[in-house]
This record gives sequence, C-alpha cells and structure tokens, in this order.
Amino acid sequence: MRQTKVSVIGAGWYAAENHIPILKRRADVELDGVCRLGAAELARVRDHFGFAFASKDYREVLARRPDAVITASPHVLHYQHARDALESGAHVLCEKPMTIASADAWDLVRRARRLGRHLLIANGYHYLPKLDVVAGLVRDGAVGTIEQVSCQFCSATRPVFSGDVGFERWNRTFFRPARSTWQDPSGGGGFAYGQLSHSVALMLWITGLRATAVSARCFMQDGIDLHDAATVSFDNGSVGTVFGGASVPEGGRARLRLSIAGSKGIADIDVDLDRCEFQMHDGTSRSVAIAPGEWTYNCVGPVERLVDLSRGTGENLSPGEIGAKATELIEAMLRSAKSDGQMIVI
Repeated sequence: MRQTKVSVIGAGWYAAENHIPILKRRADVELDGVCRLGAAELARVRDHFGFAFASKDYREVLARRPDAVITASPHVLHYQHARDALESGAHVLCEKPMTIASADAWDLVRRARRLGRHLLIANGYHYLPKLDVVAGLVRDGAVGTIEQVSCQFCSATRPVFSGDVGFERWNRTFFRPARSTWQDPSGGGGFAYGQLSHSVALMLWITGLRATAVSARCFMQDGIDLHDAATVSFDNGSVGTVFGGASVPEGGRARLRLSIAGSKGIADIDVDLDRCEFQMHDGTSRSVAIAPGEWTYNCVGPVERLVDLSRGTGENLSPGEIGAKATELIEAMLRSAKSDGQMIVI
C-alpha cells in the first residue's frame, strides 16, 4: 500500500498535540516534511515524530511535493501557506480561521477548484457523529424555509485571549504557543477569529445560508475582543444573531447552541447538551438520538478526512467555501464593531 506523504507547516502547540499524532497513528501516512521557527524546536518535533525532513523555510518543505499539507501556522500566515501548498499540487487542510481577509479566503477556494485539489478547514464539529445527518435534515427542509437563526458559542478560552498566563495545561504540552498568536489584533487575535470561527462555520454549513449584512458590537479588553454580538441578514431574506465569548471557566465544555426557525417549525441543536430536537407547527416533533458526550469537541475528523480525500475516498464536510463564508461574516462583524455598530454589507 502506497503511503500518503503529508507535511505540516506551522508545527506549534495544536499541531503537535492533535494533528501530527493523528497522522502518526495511520499506517498509510508518511510524515514527510515539517516546518516551524526555532532550530531547537524544529529538531525536537522532527525527531520525536519521525519526519523525513525539516526546515524553517516552508518552501523547502513544499519543494518535496507532498501529497497533502496541513497549514497550522499563525492566523495571519494561513493564506500564504495554504496558497503555496495548493500551487505545489497538495491537498490542503487549513487551520481555522481560514484567513483574516475574506478576499484571500475566496482566492484559496478558486485556486483549489482550478487545481483540482481538496481544500478543508479544521472545523472539527462538522465531523462529530450525526451532525451531518442534522445538517442534511435542515438543508432538505425539515423546518421549511429558514426565517431566523440564533447561534451562541461560549468557550473556556479567557486565558488564551487575556493576560500572559495562558492555559494551565500548556505547562504540560509539547509546545507552548506564542502569546502574539492569540492576542495580536493585527494578526487575527481575539475571540471572533479564534473561536467564533467554529460556530459560524457550523451554522453556515448546517443551514446552507450566506451572510449579506452584519451589524455588531464587541466587548474589548486591551484591544482584544473577548465577547462578540452581531445581528445578521442572510441571502434568503432570513435574519439571525451570532454571539458568544470567552466566558466558560477553564476546563468546562464549550456552550454551542443553534436555534433554526423556519416556516414549518424549529430545530434546537444544543451541541454541549448532546441534544437535537425538531418541533413542528403541525404539532409533531422528532429528535436525533445523541449519546452522552458524543458531541464533545475534537479535531480528529478533519485530519483523518484530509488523508482519506488524498487517497480518493470520503466527503469533505468542512470545505473551503464554508471557511470563506465564515471569514467574510467575521470580518464584517469586526469592521462593524469598529464603526460603532454600523451595518456592513457583504
């Protein structure tokens, strides 16, 4: 069996904790090239996981023509690294947020189409059991024509976006991330890009909608958004709210809840409660059975699917198109907040 050559650009905290170990467990994967800054850190990750090649220059990694590439560099570098990886001929898994600028995100989508390459975003929620079933029901009209959407996401990330202590568990991880990755507004630091990119992408994927206008406010601390709230208009004429913040105590399960109201009824998708119910205006109801803990977040699915797609199997449940739609909504939300809530038309 031919192994799939996979390289990693940006082998930092999360890549070393999640992406690379998942790849390492697969017998059909060859860990080919790895890139990160810091000579000692680069040597450590190369030797620990057994990469065939390592370089601080990502272009040298791509010159080896890997079959697939994971870009897990700081947010502001995602576009450059994913673009060049696609152009090298690789299928690409890009960490979220996909990019900082929506124009860059849509450029990646167009490049992937032109080159015939798979482009995935690391939206782990999409790969949890039965969420694809829920998405299919909603998009097939289970609640009728969508009229209103509410999307809430609150996570245990305050130490990431505030102060210089960080997560307590970072003291035991393979690498500790640089504070600037999460707390530099010019590089996409803050809750909106760092966390709402999860829930916004999930909302857009499940509903099939695209935002057309956004008005938002943010609670800021030291120039970083810790809490965000927006009203949104969508392309089918429906309206919605998107809100959340770094409010859950460290170690707690992120609160992710979607409410989707339509002409036939309403769907409540409470991910953190492992609950999904549809209630119809005709008095009927149905639920999707979810085992306790089955919807607890993990990011195994996108990494596994990158390899599968590279080998010609599987379905991309977190495509670049969804990442681009999420990026344009978040970008507009932050622009609106800076303009005292002015409506931004996308």
